[in-house]
Amino acid sequence: MIDFMKLQNGSDIRGVAMEGVAGEEVNLTPEAAGAIGGAFAYWLGFKAGKNPYDLRIAVGHDSRLSAGPLTEALLKGMTMFGAECYDAGLASTPAMFMSTVLPQLDFDGAVMITASHLPWNRNGFKFFTREGGLDKEDITDILKKAAKYNFVGEFYEERESNVLQMYAAYLRQMISLGLKDVPGGLSGMHIVVDAGNGAGGFFAKDVLEPMGADISGSQFLEPDGTFPNHQPNPENDEAMASICKAVLDSKADLGLIFDTDVDRSAAVGPDGKPIARNEAVALAAALAAEDYPGGTVVTDSVTSDQLHDFLEGKLGLKHLRYKRGYRNVINKAREINADGGQAFLAMETSGHAAYTDNFYLDDGAFLAVQIVINAAKLKAEGKDITALLEGLESPAESCEIRFGLEGDDFRALGAKVIEDMEKWVKETSGLELEVPNYEGVRVNYDLDGSKGWFLLRKSLHDPVMPMNIESYEEGGVEKALPLIYGFLKGYEGVVIPE
Repeated sequence: MIDFMKLQNGSDIRGVAMEGVAGEEVNLTPEAAGAIGGAFAYWLGFKAGKNPYDLRIAVGHDSRLSAGPLTEALLKGMTMFGAECYDAGLASTPAMFMSTVLPQLDFDGAVMITASHLPWNRNGFKFFTREGGLDKEDITDILKKAAKYNFVGEFYEERESNVLQMYAAYLRQMISLGLKDVPGGLSGMHIVVDAGNGAGGFFAKDVLEPMGADISGSQFLEPDGTFPNHQPNPENDEAMASICKAVLDSKADLGLIFDTDVDRSAAVGPDGKPIARNEAVALAAALAAEDYPGGTVVTDSVTSDQLHDFLEGKLGLKHLRYKRGYRNVINKAREINADGGQAFLAMETSGHAAYTDNFYLDDGAFLAVQIVINAAKLKAEGKDITALLEGLESPAESCEIRFGLEGDDFRALGAKVIEDMEKWVKETSGLELEVPNYEGVRVNYDLDGSKGWFLLRKSLHDPVMPMNIESYEEGGVEKALPLIYGFLKGYEGVVIPE
């Protein structure tokens, strides 16, 4: 029997959808998907104030091998409750949200079948209404309802919708308007795209090439759920090395890389160097800084001090370092704006970037469009996209260390470590708590002439405590680690990596 609540992953649903990996039992079955589809239709009816028979819902998917059976099951489950349902086929996560906004489509709700960059045997669901993605509490409500249903769906009327094609046209329109004063538009621009065999190949073929860009050298554009070339993830070192090499080999003006479902992206300059993580946040902010003077950028908790200095010192913006989790940063930006502020960008270092003028949607293709427009404008001036990052410095060293937590109540152990560390920092020379801080313990250190910071936090779901640490000078991390390890060795159940 499936434990539906174990399928929740924050504001998403994720599970094992295919056999083939030892020790991983399938729990996201078509039967589970059908029950979840029915529960979403029921939930959406109340949300939209409509009878389920008046609802129109679209379902799209990325290139994962399990997409077919799960799509059919979702459609059957929603149809069982009377909703009019459409198969959108291969799509991106942002395109599925936009299917509820674009007047040509005008769906009441949408579902994207994806597990982002997770391995081939995993899959999951993201849900949307016109108000945006669902929150954690909404997913909990849907799963509780799904657990009560006995899925018996046998039929749905075959309906299809060209969501991705409509979305590509929307992106082309943005580029056209953005380059109205640039002679030739994208003609003369050489842009290499790496889709990682996910759903992002359309950006090269259906957005850039029709606008006149040279996309030669682009790679892994064809959907393949085995992901044979590299992990479809802009945070993955192998993936970034691959797109960097492709840009240099092609002598391109710009490189773009997407994750599987295209809600994240990163860029590469013509010098073959990645614009990812802190650099990606800086670029996203720089692209819109003139339109939002003095505005606020909300980021996750692990952004560097150098990024903070760039945002506030170079761009004249405000920077709020908040929590990990793309829904957390987006919801915080919404909260700031609701209180009369101007948080125009919410972005995780993972590449999730949500602008307020794009419905608070974390959309890798929307960010890529802004990058492309500005790259073309800069090329007309004899510059390239890296000109927007002038003045941004990088830490000399940075890494992430993950400490295991053993025992039945690992959450309580993690909370105890965090609580004690705050007291320890106050009593230890060379350490100072970062204030304000919204997640875990962030500490600035000045040890034997080396300065930097570290952040220790609890994982949302797993028995681990990740620690990010950076140093302004080479060798600084090695000076800080013995002190940190010495503190953690006092706790039974905390596993320090070799």
